[in-house]
Amino acid sequence: MINESCIVQTSLGLLQGIRRNDVIQFRGVPYADAPEGKFRFSRARPVSAWSEIRDASIHGLIAPQPPSPLRQAIGESSEPPQGEDCLSLTISTPAIDQEKRPVVVWLHGGHYMTGAGSLDWYDGAELSKDGNIVTVGVNYRLGAFGFLHYPGVSDGKMGISDILTALQWVQDHIAHFGGDPDQVTVMGQSAGAHAIMCLLATRQAQGLFQRAILQSVPASLAPLSEAKAFENGRRLLDMLNVNQRDPQEITTQLNTLSPTQIIQASGKLAQEIARFGQITLPFMPVFDSLSTADRFIELAAKGAGEAGIDLIMGTNREEANILLGNIKALDPALVNERFVALTGKEEAIERYRWRRPGSTTIDLVSDLITDYTFLFPSLKLTEAVHKAGSRTWVYQFDWAPLGSSFKACHGLELPFIFGNLEAYKDVPIFQGANPEVVAGLTTAIRSAWIGFIRTGNPGVTIPWPSYEPDQRQTMRYASIIGAVGDLAEINRFLTR
Repeated sequence: MINESCIVQTSLGLLQGIRRNDVIQFRGVPYADAPEGKFRFSRARPVSAWSEIRDASIHGLIAPQPPSPLRQAIGESSEPPQGEDCLSLTISTPAIDQEKRPVVVWLHGGHYMTGAGSLDWYDGAELSKDGNIVTVGVNYRLGAFGFLHYPGVSDGKMGISDILTALQWVQDHIAHFGGDPDQVTVMGQSAGAHAIMCLLATRQAQGLFQRAILQSVPASLAPLSEAKAFENGRRLLDMLNVNQRDPQEITTQLNTLSPTQIIQASGKLAQEIARFGQITLPFMPVFDSLSTADRFIELAAKGAGEAGIDLIMGTNREEANILLGNIKALDPALVNERFVALTGKEEAIERYRWRRPGSTTIDLVSDLITDYTFLFPSLKLTEAVHKAGSRTWVYQFDWAPLGSSFKACHGLELPFIFGNLEAYKDVPIFQGANPEVVAGLTTAIRSAWIGFIRTGNPGVTIPWPSYEPDQRQTMRYASIIGAVGDLAEINRFLTR
């Protein structure tokens, strides 16, 4: 590997990056001033200029966070240093020139509690090289630091403010890195895809991107209402022994606490509100106008239609398997209660059992959560986007390593998109993968994503029709790849 330093001139100052395997990368590039001290719970503030050459050869801090609750399935990434001065970008570009390449901005997942755009899993070098595009990974605030809502203290939108500020930074500066600010695709998985729905629904990012890719979006999880978010915020402050007489006093007390103290209390709160068969997040974006799933889906679709934003959107066949890895036994009464609550039908569990021969109860619960948290709401969003006048290309990722207990779970598609197979070699959900199949599937998926980022059409190598309600064509990524019709028919079978 040949490493060669590279310097780019921006209106904020000089940045010195590094050349790695035909791609120039700039790491730890600040897009906002540090949210520290009295600004800990403030909205993002545009970054100040600097006078000296700034070293952009090493990654910046990642947002303060606990260990991932999914680490038994995804393993432990390398341990990057954490800190509140975390609002930075990782930019990968084939060249610093005037070519005006398409840009993709990556928003990571992690329950709005963990993750970072700068992790090795999401390194954009291979994607940039293969697609001749500029890739931008975003680090944004998480947990209470990004989404605490308490009147007079914080509005619960700090993390969304970070993302908006990053997108505006791309508009203002990406041309210096060989990118075109008029050809921006925003791509997110899980919480990152959920954040994109928030941007679409609130119109706050209008003009900041032209296309969107939503991978495994939990569209059933509406943003929190102010009342619910305030309840969570109050409980967190109680756990931290913060006197709540006066907002200014609350802010002063919070600013004396270490990130570790706040994270530990947040973890305790998450455990207290956890419910069987549900994804309950103590901290996530707070929007009163979007606090029901139907309203969230409706306004996100309307926002996409009004802005003329086309989408790729899809789910993995066994999304929830990654969430249930530690469960050994289930209470039958709780299982039946959850099936009836979500489906409204006593016989629903038997329908699920017919669909998956030889299934365990955990398999059935996983299918239920996958359907009602990810698949069905995603299809509902697809229908709404079509009615609003934009196009959507729908996929389902069905491949899994032979014999894997995780099957085609949440997040398994990511190595195929970024191509960072080395970074995933020790990830449990990826163990047992056939290298030849992985190579071919990576080529197919990456060519589709790159085609969409570059031209707005993912069907560049394998035909992939956009979604039409009468055909419901879905690209199925498995050992055999191809578009199939009416995959959503399962919805009617399970709910009729």
